Amino acid sequence: MSALNLSPTIISVDDYLAGEHTAELRYEYINGQVYAMTGASRQHGIIVSNLVAALRPLVRGRGCQLFASDMKVRLQIADQDIFYYPDLLLSCAADDREPYYCTQPCVIVEVLSPSTERLDRREKFLSYITLPSLQDYLLVSQTERAIWHHRRSCNWHVERVTEGSLTLDCLGIGLPLSLIYEELDT
Repeated sequence: MSALNLSPTIISVDDYLAGEHTAELRYEYINGQVYAMTGASRQHGIIVSNLVAALRPLVRGRGCQLFASDMKVRLQIADQDIFYYPDLLLSCAADDREPYYCTQPCVIVEVLSPSTERLDRREKFLSYITLPSLQDYLLVSQTERAIWHHRRSCNWHVERVTEGSLTLDCLGIGLPLSLIYEELDT
């Protein structure tokens, strides 16, 4: 009788990045282990599209790059490499131009879903705020008109925004909730 190998396979960063080019699924990477990403709902897709449509004109000419869903964020925490796929990220750092990931985003957005909410509110939040460049972290509900806005300028204390607009410190602009939730019945 053979023993089962219960230890997970450890994958190097280079192998992970190479595999991402040909993989049919997207995977997040945490210290050598990969985790498959799940699909998104219609509401999720509309919210991300609305955010891109609202932000894209506002970042033109600022040297910023806006990415939705397919760009990774690379973090290095306590000698561990981590790659997450946020729903949206904005990087305005001229030297943050790796082809497959960003290391200096100033805005990160996660659209909450039942399967990811706990991870987005805790693990990812605590990881993302280690990035010196990050100024705004948004958690966007897809079941109600509510956004939890964490800001570096407020020591990461959260503000729940349910009407009007929120101000992104990174850009110094207001973003109306009506644009983010356009075409949704929340």
